[in-house]
Amino acid sequence: MIFLVAQTLVFAGVLFLVGALIPVQRLIGQLPPGPIRRHWGFMTVLIVVCLVGFVAYAAAFWDRHSTLLDLIVPDVFFLGASFVWMAASLSLQTTMDVMRMSLLEREVVTDPLTGAYNRRYLERRLNEEVLIERRYGRPLSVLMLDIDNFKMINDTYGHQAGDRVLTALSGIVAEALRETDVLARYGGEEFLVIAPQTLIAGATELAERLRRDIEVHPFTFSEGTNRLRQINITISIGVAGLGNGIDSTEKLVRAADAGLYRAKQEGRNRVVCAAVPAGNDKETDGRTAGDDNNPIPISGT
Repeated sequence: MIFLVAQTLVFAGVLFLVGALIPVQRLIGQLPPGPIRRHWGFMTVLIVVCLVGFVAYAAAFWDRHSTLLDLIVPDVFFLGASFVWMAASLSLQTTMDVMRMSLLEREVVTDPLTGAYNRRYLERRLNEEVLIERRYGRPLSVLMLDIDNFKMINDTYGHQAGDRVLTALSGIVAEALRETDVLARYGGEEFLVIAPQTLIAGATELAERLRRDIEVHPFTFSEGTNRLRQINITISIGVAGLGNGIDSTEKLVRAADAGLYRAKQEGRNRVVCAAVPAGNDKETDGRTAGDDNNPIPISGT
């Protein structure tokens, strides 16, 4: 009887260890390259070593279990294997749940077409940034950018082409931003960039760099079977920052929108600084500060 119990414990322990390899391998497949993934790879090695130990024990002591004391080692093996299987399974389940929640959270705050943040997240984040920067007296700038003649792209090449342009544009802009910056789709073909701890001069330089990058970037999309169409687009950008009477989220967005409107009126494909924070004249090469009704053109073609 004791012999059969020992055999059962050892056999069950082997099954648990083999079973533990399955969630461990699935977990490794879900993890990005890095130290955590390497640690789980090392866990696989440990499980294999334990399996070898089980086999070696069974080969050496398979027929030597006759008393209750002889069940101590099989019990320890069985409980250890059970713990390893449970830990691996729970780790996999936890990882999948976290990834699922992260995906759901991202879907809630991102625009499904462009991958940029959506308007809901933008409003919440911008309110937070304005409060933080005002409290600590740090600069904050925003960029409002819009694709020039976007309706013509839709009318000429179709809405699918317009969607491809929006998606590609979002990727180019996101690639040029810092990790602390925030890109959000404001509506239609308009995007807004939040640039925390950034003076108006730095935001203007960023806007000008984005304008140049978009101007020279060829946008390619499919037009029929095995036929590609390449077009070039331009963008207009309004830049605004806290200060000089702009002390709220609403005023900040309104100022950037005023700069964008002025850029459109002056011929498009240009950057217009809608307001310069007081005391930063040196940062803008001596330009005088503007206001919501008197934007300052910075560049254009």
